[in-house]
Amino acid sequence: MKKKIVLAYSGGLDTSVVIKWLMERGYEVICFMGDVGQGQDMEKARTKAFRIGASKCVVADLKKKFITEYAFRAMKTGAMYQGKYNLATALSRPIIAEAMADFVKKEKATAVAHGCTGKGNDQVRFEATFHMKIPTAKVIAPVREWELKTREDEIDYAKKHGIPIDQTKKKLYSIDQNLWGISVEGGKLEDPWIEPPLDTYVTVVPPEKAPAKAAYMTISFDKGIPRAINGRKYAPIELVKKLNKIGGVHGVGRVDMVEDRLVGIKSREIYEAPGSAILYAAHGALEDLVLDRATLKYKRGLAVRYSELVYNGLWFTPLKEAIDAFVDKTQENVKGDVKIKLYKGNVTVCGRKSPKSRYKEELATYSEGDVFDQSLAKGFIDLWVMPYK
Repeated sequence: MKKKIVLAYSGGLDTSVVIKWLMERGYEVICFMGDVGQGQDMEKARTKAFRIGASKCVVADLKKKFITEYAFRAMKTGAMYQGKYNLATALSRPIIAEAMADFVKKEKATAVAHGCTGKGNDQVRFEATFHMKIPTAKVIAPVREWELKTREDEIDYAKKHGIPIDQTKKKLYSIDQNLWGISVEGGKLEDPWIEPPLDTYVTVVPPEKAPAKAAYMTISFDKGIPRAINGRKYAPIELVKKLNKIGGVHGVGRVDMVEDRLVGIKSREIYEAPGSAILYAAHGALEDLVLDRATLKYKRGLAVRYSELVYNGLWFTPLKEAIDAFVDKTQENVKGDVKIKLYKGNVTVCGRKSPKSRYKEELATYSEGDVFDQSLAKGFIDLWVMPYK
């Protein structure tokens, strides 16, 4: 009787080759796909899995949970890895791995596999979740172990075994997509001096080709969660999709960065996240208006730590849950509207209002109606500087 193994399957080059590789080693391969909005034809991917030799291929619809419990939570926290990356790929791994762990129990499989490389971050994100959720399951990472040293070798292997793939030796980009963002790496992008070619653009228009006229919109929030665009309410998935489409047309949300991977090397990455870029800007502007100075400062410090936890695969940990509780408390008064301007790659906040606003015009104004007692300033300054005198 063959050993059952559940593979985190994407339909891409690596995991397509992994199916055949595992079969050659005596495994019955069951594929598991977590749908977080990859935008691909899932049925086509399932058909390909069966064609290669998988005994079963299951697709779990995780889109709503991904946006509401993962993406929006990171956005409320203000988590941006190294100040630039919205963690779209990093957020998708724990939700897929958790759902896959539940499926492994149901299938009574003894092993799990993934298609992550030994120099990337995703191997840690998947395996950390597996170790926490299904600690007795054996974890196999073929890309770390097999004889195929390059993507070119994988392509040759696929052709030899009749495995259908989309990659060619001329276009070796690795693209990972979900509702919250897209990552592009590999190929010519491995030279950090080279400007990303036009064929690396997936959903975002190059800024120079964006409309010459700016677009304005108003985003409405309640308890830190975006609820409406221009006064019209949207369900979470539809809201993100709409912002992705509008932002992409105006060339916003694209990031070219060299980041520090968990394993210690630097990597050049291209990210596209137009909807996320709009929401982060709007949410941050609203927090500026409604949060007190001490809370705002402390929260921004925690956001850095939170981004590292997510990036490093530590979603299911006590510290992450504790930060979530703190953030939820801070969001109680994050309610109001933010006016956004989109123009040739830029997201600009140009207005904000809230019934919970801490901004008081009578204190800030230099015009008639000023109630600020300026005579208090001298004593305040004398006390402030006294330790240094």
